[in-house]
Amino acid sequence: MSELLITGGRPLEGEVPIQGAKNSVLPILAATLLARGQVVLEGCPRLRDVDASIAILRYLGCIARWEGDSLVVDTASMDGCAISEELMRRMRSSAIFLGAVLGRWGRAELSYPGGCELGPRPIDLHLQGLRQLGAAIREEGGFLHCRAPRLRGSEIVLGLPSVGATENLMLAGCAAEGTTVISNAAREPEIEDLQNFLNACGARVRGAGSSTVRVEGGAPMHGCTYRCMPDRIVAATYLCAAGAAGGEVYLRRAREDHLATLTDLLRQAGCTVTADGGGIACRCRGRLGGVGPVRTAPYPGFPTDAQAVLMAALLRCRGVSVFEERIFESRYRHVDEMARMGARIRVSGPTAVVFGTPVLHGASVRSTDLRGGAALCVAALGAEGVTRVGALHHIDRGYEDIARDLRALGADVIRQATDEN
Repeated sequence: MSELLITGGRPLEGEVPIQGAKNSVLPILAATLLARGQVVLEGCPRLRDVDASIAILRYLGCIARWEGDSLVVDTASMDGCAISEELMRRMRSSAIFLGAVLGRWGRAELSYPGGCELGPRPIDLHLQGLRQLGAAIREEGGFLHCRAPRLRGSEIVLGLPSVGATENLMLAGCAAEGTTVISNAAREPEIEDLQNFLNACGARVRGAGSSTVRVEGGAPMHGCTYRCMPDRIVAATYLCAAGAAGGEVYLRRAREDHLATLTDLLRQAGCTVTADGGGIACRCRGRLGGVGPVRTAPYPGFPTDAQAVLMAALLRCRGVSVFEERIFESRYRHVDEMARMGARIRVSGPTAVVFGTPVLHGASVRSTDLRGGAALCVAALGAEGVTRVGALHHIDRGYEDIARDLRALGADVIRQATDEN
């Protein structure tokens, strides 16, 4: 096991490239099952969740290997349609393999997925949509037994704009006969990135980024070389790190059009944020001002994944900041750990009120989940003394090397092994 030792109180200065997007590359890895040929994913981030996806691909008989910073996947040798419970439990995004395996083989056997404990995240919308495409799905003892000798296009209206359900139905739709129309689809940039990958492989998908996605099924799909979009939540983390510590940073490849709700709030708090064709610059001087209410919502609203890191940046704000979490029930688990550092936060149901305090102090804290762990790192940069951040396996799910990146921005961060079991 490892921990991060972060010495706060040092303004940031420097630049760093933003890694490929976790929430983009994971559905793309599932989509490789539909492509008959070799896929090269350039700049693929080396993450625990990517490792879990690679393990699933190999379990299904596919070939996946690293060549420098590119991941090469060949699914020609795929010989299975069942995924073990142990592999499914490694991450929530494993559910995305359902539509791809079903599209490739006409059947799939897998268990319910695992992932961070953020409250109920049912896959009912996934299953309902797949049934509308002609799949017969039997649920028994936590396992899903799916059969669909012939998938047929259909018009599907999602009850809410679920990212995972939209992705699963896009993949299954590529293998279906006829046209699939997904209404009330998720509009996140990662959906558009998945569309671009599928089309690069020969699929016919349009509308991603809007609330209606159309998939013309049955097109033969081949391999391709593709580079996924930059990770907007990693970029949000490092922008908030500048807000917490002060200083000036430049994030190469970051796209402000993916982060407008966050950058607007940082500007309201007192940061200067500018963008050019190569990335985003952020300059912060002195304590930030309070903002709010910050209400999480599906894209293009404020992302739930950025809620914790923005809260961390505002712990020392002048005044009060208010957050309303409208996506997940258990997304304030980082609050108790922040309190160890002297943060003053009052939680009542979906609302968290941050009472800014002039000084935070270093403490020993533990990551509660992926984004909560990153938020503790951000808070540590604005605290006096040394903060020890443990349970890094959560952070490693979505950040290729957060210590390396923060050092590139001038932070005093060391990753060291511990005796923790």
